[in-house]
Amino acid sequence: MKESTITCTFYAYLSRLRWIKRWGLKRNAHEENVMEHSWEVSVIAHTLALIKNRYFDGSVDANAIAAAALYHDVTEVITGDLPTPIKYHSTAINQAYKQIEKQAELELLNLLPERLRGDFEQLIQHDKLPEEHAQIIKAADKISAYLKCQAELKAGNPEFELAAAQLSRQLNESTQPEVAFFMTSFFPSCSMTQDGLKKTN
Repeated sequence: MKESTITCTFYAYLSRLRWIKRWGLKRNAHEENVMEHSWEVSVIAHTLALIKNRYFDGSVDANAIAAAALYHDVTEVITGDLPTPIKYHSTAINQAYKQIEKQAELELLNLLPERLRGDFEQLIQHDKLPEEHAQIIKAADKISAYLKCQAELKAGNPEFELAAAQLSRQLNESTQPEVAFFMTSFFPSCSMTQDGLKKTN
């Protein structure tokens, strides 16, 4: 049988990311799934990479970073979304989760036709991602989470107060200049209404 005719379930799995809910330990005014979160992290990471290159003498591949960001939580289609307080509750739990995550990465790669696996390794296997790319994606992940917290607080949901404070501190303490640039130039308008945005144009 030709390899191209083999049934491949990789994208069938990816399509189920829309059913994986984030922030499972909190009451949500607006539910967020992993698929929409991944898109937001990807566009933020892409922008951070371009800011780094254009304003701070960086030389990172913004397109590669955007692609990797799209896949940064893909293993959750197997593991589910483990809330941050649980994931970092102890060193033992964190190490165990990392092992589970690595196994899930391999399982997803094995769902691909053999000739494509090498192309996806750097997208799916976190330890094969260049460190500079990983730092930008991690920062984008925090910004996305902070945006979510702010949206929940604006909706009158106090469940996200502590998470918002923690993320605000982490972003303010970031040593990545592209993060400070994004938070100063892009973040403030994200809480505006559609009418408010039109008035600024």
